[in-house]
Amino acid sequence: MKITQGHVKSVLSTLSLPDGGDLVSRDMVRAIAIDGGAVRFVIEAPSPEMAQQMEPLRRAAEAAIRNMEGVETVSVALTAHGPAEKPAAPSLKIGGHPKPQEGPTRPSGVDRIIAVASGKGGVGKSTVSSNLAVALARAGRKVGLLDADIYGPSQPRMMGASGKPASPDGKTIIPLHAHGVTLMSIGFMIEEGKAIVWRGPMLMGALQQMLGQVEWGKLDVLIVDLPPGTGDVQLTLCTKTQLTGAIVVSTPQDVALLDARKALDMFATLKTPVLGLIENMSGFVCPDCGAEHQIFGHGGVAAEANKLGVPLLGTLPIDLETRLAGDGGTPVAAATGPAAEAYARMANGLIEGGMA
Repeated sequence: MKITQGHVKSVLSTLSLPDGGDLVSRDMVRAIAIDGGAVRFVIEAPSPEMAQQMEPLRRAAEAAIRNMEGVETVSVALTAHGPAEKPAAPSLKIGGHPKPQEGPTRPSGVDRIIAVASGKGGVGKSTVSSNLAVALARAGRKVGLLDADIYGPSQPRMMGASGKPASPDGKTIIPLHAHGVTLMSIGFMIEEGKAIVWRGPMLMGALQQMLGQVEWGKLDVLIVDLPPGTGDVQLTLCTKTQLTGAIVVSTPQDVALLDARKALDMFATLKTPVLGLIENMSGFVCPDCGAEHQIFGHGGVAAEANKLGVPLLGTLPIDLETRLAGDGGTPVAAATGPAAEAYARMANGLIEGGMA
């Protein structure tokens, strides 16, 4: 007798499953192959767990087919459906040309936006941004921190946050949180140590995305840590965003003040209010002898603030604890001590002045 697939299925249909039905009615038989007296087929279980319990049934199916007239050899494989693949999350692309907008906007739910700027790098602008954000949060404000320093994002390290923000639809960005502050940085989106090599339109597009697509929630104030200088990001932020104002950070030395004046002139040109100046690295107290040394000079920023008629929000010394805290991912403002108290005074000054 010539063996057919119909003969094989007819025999297999007599093998009942413990939970009802048989191999054929439950559509578990796959890839029946007949070559003369050799029969091969696959039993496919609906799950790996069920497959583990079906080895006796596999042996029974093998024996039943072997007893058929004309069958010489039988090969029966047992397999299972894998778990259903989860649909891949929509990919989120950061950067690209900015989208047109009618005028300056503000993220929904954000009351105030304060830009922290500097005329040059290395004056501690990012350190001030992170600590001021934490100090405001400790004072009871709902605070966000946007790291807009696209080429040199440092807030992930300073705030001790890591991981890629989620995006449920490829458009909305779910920010991270640390020390009571809502966080977003391009540093969360790229591999640490990888350079961003973008032209101006890409920078502007990334800034627009991080402002408009991030679910900031309800915030009293959003601190924006700007890159140093007077470039595309600053221009985009000042012209496309409803800024409450800007804070300029500088060291007291003349070279730093030269560049700080350029940042101040930029904000004046763009009609962005300057809320105040901060003098960073204004002195160093020797931990051994207690003597204070004016390494970068002293009072230069205060004099500039007085000249411009804007507040001097605070002076901050060169402090080892501040550096260690930033490198360790817990801003010094989150602890106690003189530096934390200095940031708390600045935060309270902004709150009392209605700026935060």
